[in-house]
Amino acid sequence: MSPTTFALFWAVALPAIAWAGWGAVSAWTGLALVAAGLGLWTLFEYAMHRYLFHLRSDFPPVRAMIFLMHGNHHDDPGDPLRGLMPLPASLPIAGLVWLALYLAAGTPGTWIFLGFMTGYVLYDVVHFACHQWDMSGPVGTMLKRHHMRHHFVDHDRNFAITAIWWDWVFGSQITTLRQSSPGRGQTRSRKAKS
Repeated sequence: MSPTTFALFWAVALPAIAWAGWGAVSAWTGLALVAAGLGLWTLFEYAMHRYLFHLRSDFPPVRAMIFLMHGNHHDDPGDPLRGLMPLPASLPIAGLVWLALYLAAGTPGTWIFLGFMTGYVLYDVVHFACHQWDMSGPVGTMLKRHHMRHHFVDHDRNFAITAIWWDWVFGSQITTLRQSSPGRGQTRSRKAKS
């Protein structure tokens, strides 16, 4: 998906989500629910990448689905069209999450959903930036190094993109550098383990 399409869609969708939940709770409660949704997203991001995107299966249709969702990105991590999740993949999942939060919390669940989807948008932007932009500064460098090690050192570790502390918490952080991580523009095609 193009970055322009992504940016235009979410620039409209995130405020629309806020509008859908408007008036359901006080401003402070809304902020707390958004923060809870952000926290929920970080765990979802980690689990999705570790357990779904890197799922190993002997069943060919499952392997094909995993390749389409994520394996093709590992085959060519520098491809700018593979760095953002396409809307046909992300929107059905988002709809199911919104439904689950609405059923669990009623209209206030919309504020949790806003935090969750804000976390998703940040995740996709950071992921795209790690592969396509020169990221400088201490935070940008740390995030990019963490993710590039996932691609070029050990793709069975460093699963978190935005909340990299989860790799430390769950013991999946790369602690030693076995080879140097390439910078922007230096990619190596490598088959993802299926």
